[in-house]
Amino acid sequence: MKEIKKAELVLNAGGKIYHLNLSPGEVAETILLVGDPGRAKIVADFFDTVELESSNREINTFTGTYKGKRLSVVSTGMGTDNIEIVVSELDALFNIDFNTREPRELLTSLNLIRIGTSGALQKDIPVEYSYLASAYGLGLDGLAYFYEDGPFVMDREFTASFINQLEWDENLPRPYAMKASSFLLDKLAPGYRKGITLTAPGFYAPQGRELRLNVMDKTITERASRFEYDGEQVTNFEMETSALYLLSAMLGHEALTVCNIIANRVTGAFDPDYKKSMKRLIGEILERVAEI
Repeated sequence: MKEIKKAELVLNAGGKIYHLNLSPGEVAETILLVGDPGRAKIVADFFDTVELESSNREINTFTGTYKGKRLSVVSTGMGTDNIEIVVSELDALFNIDFNTREPRELLTSLNLIRIGTSGALQKDIPVEYSYLASAYGLGLDGLAYFYEDGPFVMDREFTASFINQLEWDENLPRPYAMKASSFLLDKLAPGYRKGITLTAPGFYAPQGRELRLNVMDKTITERASRFEYDGEQVTNFEMETSALYLLSAMLGHEALTVCNIIANRVTGAFDPDYKKSMKRLIGEILERVAEI
């Protein structure tokens, strides 16, 4: 096997993976991912025991147990760029030998479950105690095309359908469609609405918002909301899911996003008290995760 160079598998002075500041064995094989660093502590407060607390930059990690199951929660910060770092380094903790700097022969498949917030793109989706599981992640960030395996793990028919139906501007990053883990969708999402989640490379212009700068194409959000594929609608906007599904598919992990819908872009509704519904979602996901 090829030895991975020091500038590629980056370890800090303590021998820990660089951005996560963690060593192998410090995270569980089932990992909850949250964007907000403060939300990691909210999840950990549900744990029965906590064996590890770690913090570096926007990445807070807690490892412990819930109803006898060893779990970790890791905050990622916002965006597909952060997801790429976090998922790559989590995989390295399990599947690269830090001493030989070579991939392990026996690989470990992780369960990566994102609990996030999102804005709805269909008027019939409520914003109070409303939870949505991403059956697909549709990336508008272009990350897939930087990886050799990206075009081979994406849903090419879905991707082509979206590009053609929206007459996608060739000056924008090329979209890519990724499917959620069927296993996690079945185990963790009963009773939740399911749909296609658009993953944007930003919060303002990429999601059609204007402050002092104008959006190049003001019709993308509305046109995307009318797109359907495989019986699923484009239901919501956020900034992480496509990268999570992409990296997980290439690395052999199971991945699912479940979002708390806190705003509706069509009706203009917003839930200012969404932290209560988020805590309930966390509790429900933990109950279900404990059974897998």
